[in-house]
Amino acid sequence: MKTTHTAHQASSLPERTGSQGPLSGIRVIDLSAYIAGPYGCALLADQGAEILKIEPPGGDNLRRYPSSLASESRAFLGVNRSKLAAVLDIKNADDLATLLTLIETADVLVHNFRPSVAPRIGIGYETLKLLNPRLIYCTVSGYGESGPYKDKAGFDQVLQTMTGMTVLQGKPGGPPEILYGSIVDYYTSALVAGAVSSALFERERSGQGQFVSVSLLAAALTLQSARLVWAEGEGREVGRDMRSLGVTGIHPTREGYLYISANVPHFWTALCHKIGLKELADNERYDTVRKRAQHQEEIVPKVREALLQHTALEWEAIFGEDVPCASALSIEDMFEHPQVVSQDLITNFEHPVVGNYRGLKRSVKFSRTPGPEPFAAPTLGQHTALIRSEASRLLQTKKSS
Repeated sequence: MKTTHTAHQASSLPERTGSQGPLSGIRVIDLSAYIAGPYGCALLADQGAEILKIEPPGGDNLRRYPSSLASESRAFLGVNRSKLAAVLDIKNADDLATLLTLIETADVLVHNFRPSVAPRIGIGYETLKLLNPRLIYCTVSGYGESGPYKDKAGFDQVLQTMTGMTVLQGKPGGPPEILYGSIVDYYTSALVAGAVSSALFERERSGQGQFVSVSLLAAALTLQSARLVWAEGEGREVGRDMRSLGVTGIHPTREGYLYISANVPHFWTALCHKIGLKELADNERYDTVRKRAQHQEEIVPKVREALLQHTALEWEAIFGEDVPCASALSIEDMFEHPQVVSQDLITNFEHPVVGNYRGLKRSVKFSRTPGPEPFAAPTLGQHTALIRSEASRLLQTKKSS
């Protein structure tokens, strides 16, 4: 992606160290808070984009999220890597003018204000596209830009509950259950990064920016596209659960738990042979996924009894590549896991308050443009003076041109 603004090319802000990324030279103004918008911007930063995180005087609410770290929110650190941060009160005329100066030569703006808020505070799309016709303006909302819910606050678990995810996650006949881990927020982030990148690509052809809308509602439904199929003539009580039942699932072992996936015929056969139950593989009553689901009450007790011969980790070694499986590990195990280490997914960060911590390096690999080195999430207002200085420089450049 080419750098698009001469003023931006002469940026007074510190340059990223390391290799160029596919989005190096792209400037993103991040006005969003919590997870979906901010992590979408972090994914753009992974690819080399310069992210200016603009926070109100009270800071992003995620900074105050419950955390076992005394000095900073663990969630904020994980969501906001590789950003420069400034505090601007955009209700103040001077700070709004500073923000608009930055936006005038930015490539992308991301915010998660409700649809009615942005125009009211002077940063609606219709206003900003006059200021910068090449701007990619990305809004992240709970429910989209129109409809009866458009001005409702949207949160991950609210959308999970609304869209059927918690009902399907719950056990048959039991109460709905939340999927913890902010899955809707994080998937929305991926949609933000993908949509912004596509809009930047299209801009290289047309020379024009555009409005991009991403919502938690759309993300929650997109996550369930295989469930979201309703054929003509079907009733409400159709089976939409994607779980295959039968043997596929989590099972106890002599020590620890093991997830086994044995849907494919050769995996089912290999499983039966390796646990000493060859007769199950030879039984025609169990020779399809559907049949095994129908007869799971006959099969599962036998499989579980056999699995008590070894620990979960021992079964992983025994199954090798013949049976897809995984021991149930904690997230702490991932920091030293040999596969994670081999993929260079974790790196060390140095934070001015927290000190040294380890976290995700980047999610995607590019062979020719791997991207610059990541750096720690910023403290509140850490780069305010630098970013105000950059805005002043841009204003002087504009006046002199």
